[in-house]
Amino acid sequence: MTQERPIVLITGVGRRISIGTEIARQLAADGWDIAFANHSPERGFVEELTLELHELGARAFASEADLADPLAPEALLLAVMDQFGPVRALVSSHAQSVDSSIHDTSVESFDRHFAINTRANWLLIKAFAQHYSSAPGLGRIVALTSDHTTHNLPYGASKGALDRIVIAAAGELGHLGITANLINPGPVDTGWISPELGEALRGETALGRLGTQRDAANLVSFLLSERGGWMNGQLLHSNGGFHLPV
Repeated sequence: MTQERPIVLITGVGRRISIGTEIARQLAADGWDIAFANHSPERGFVEELTLELHELGARAFASEADLADPLAPEALLLAVMDQFGPVRALVSSHAQSVDSSIHDTSVESFDRHFAINTRANWLLIKAFAQHYSSAPGLGRIVALTSDHTTHNLPYGASKGALDRIVIAAAGELGHLGITANLINPGPVDTGWISPELGEALRGETALGRLGTQRDAANLVSFLLSERGGWMNGQLLHSNGGFHLPV
């Protein structure tokens, strides 16, 4: 008899080169069925990734969701449950990120960053907990975060608020046997790092290289596994020693 695969919902999976996409691949190889969400995905990407996940033995369900809409998070979770059944893990890899500083950030940009990076995650976590039905000790929440702040004010501020929400979830959802952790992956080149910036960032990292999508996916894989079940309420800097004091 084939053992039933658990279901994970991963947000922020809409591009061929992204942390969320690599997480989906890794978890499919680990034995999870994959529901992935995106907003305005790259052309042909959804079909390509769905086929790839099927080849890894996973069922795959894609949903386009605008997480700036406060109704979208629960609607997304319910759509996944309707398609696959109960969701055991939530991995938040989506983000709004538009560089701006204290002086030139608009109110509209500030509010959109907080709507997507902060409020949507609170509502996703809330819906996930309300509908959670797996055995205690198996539930997992992992969110990708960042400590970038200077000249990236709304992104950094909204990610800082996300950190507090996830740590609150670790304490408030413990009675359900759900763990909640954050990963700060440091600088990972998903297309935004110029050659000059890449050289500078490698020089600031103890291991002398940039992070990869696989580095982040490996840690998510561990946190979602049975072996990672004692990790809870942690903000993990998986960054190769970025900005270590010298």
